[in-house]
Amino acid sequence: MPCPPQLAKTAFELTRRQVLRYGAAATLGLAGFAPTKPAQAFVAPPRTRLRLIGEARLPHRLQFQGTTVGGLSGIDYDEASGLYYLLSDDGSNINPARFYTARLPFETDRLGELTLTGMTALRQADGSTYPAALRGIQVPDPEAIRWRGASQTLLWTSEGHALTGAAPALRESRADGTLVREFALPAMFDFHLTQGPRINLALEGLALSPDGSRAWIAMEGPLRQDGQPPTVQAAGGPCRFTQLDLASGQVVRQIAYVPDAIPHAPVAPATHANNGVSEILMLDADRMLVLERAYIAGHDALTGNSLRLYLIDTREGTDTLNIPALQPGAYQPAAKLLLADFSTFTGPGPGSRLAHLDNTEGMSWGPRLPNGNRSLHFISDDNFNPRQITQWLAFEFFD
Repeated sequence: MPCPPQLAKTAFELTRRQVLRYGAAATLGLAGFAPTKPAQAFVAPPRTRLRLIGEARLPHRLQFQGTTVGGLSGIDYDEASGLYYLLSDDGSNINPARFYTARLPFETDRLGELTLTGMTALRQADGSTYPAALRGIQVPDPEAIRWRGASQTLLWTSEGHALTGAAPALRESRADGTLVREFALPAMFDFHLTQGPRINLALEGLALSPDGSRAWIAMEGPLRQDGQPPTVQAAGGPCRFTQLDLASGQVVRQIAYVPDAIPHAPVAPATHANNGVSEILMLDADRMLVLERAYIAGHDALTGNSLRLYLIDTREGTDTLNIPALQPGAYQPAAKLLLADFSTFTGPGPGSRLAHLDNTEGMSWGPRLPNGNRSLHFISDDNFNPRQITQWLAFEFFD
């Protein structure tokens, strides 16, 4: 979860507790193919679009069951219980690594009140909670979460911690937070000076196949050997998406995905800007939604964060699992189709727009609407910073 230096996570005073919510109807149409490196042909599905249902927010540094709520980087939904699972990326610095459960009733055109219902600490193999970065090598940096209904367990990713040597990880935990297992990942994901992930650009996304048998993990940015991160001028190197068979725990396939160039330049004298993959979600057995999130310093609360939703077919593109370095011409990335640019959402009034887009990192399906369409939900990571917000956006998804 990249954030500019001035937005580093520190302790802040608790602000006035309030929940803001509103309902609005808006539509985003298909925007067309995004310019990327040459890729295999992609057959477009029927017209796909999103309609905004509404927005909900949690108060900054809300206190709940002895913890400070914030840094919500992952979200998933359990249809059987009606609960959402929300993963905090607090690496045990404020409170032990944890996830929350929540309920959010909504109608076709409005959201109800967002309510937290529980908090669960994630635990290591010996049953203890995870230590903070300065107290142990197994420090986690939780980023994405998925509920496995068949096993009643949770999959979650950790970006790892380069300074302590804690490698990026995919873990499975029970609903009470106890550890079931940690998956063996390719050595390419280990931190090194000249190879492997960059700090804060490691495992960010996690998707589960509809039958629950396989999972995809997604890098936020390119490995060092695969190229540079995006700039305002260029798309940069590819992110690796890796598929695992959950029964055997084996890695079975990997594809490359090229994020966009940074949408626009920072406003001087600011210089910080980035773009990368913040989450992935399976649309069906083969098609995947990919959320790209950019931050550009010096802009207002809307234009400083860019969110774009893409569609890819995971059957397309070169299997990159055994390619040590992804040099141009040595592989074919998955083609990407732009479904939505969040900057074009309109708000409740004629000609108005959403007043704020934040550091959105979580994406999940929710309950079906009365007309049979699925709801699609996004949540933002406020970095525990008072200038940011925990923002929940809900949409109707047309396929």
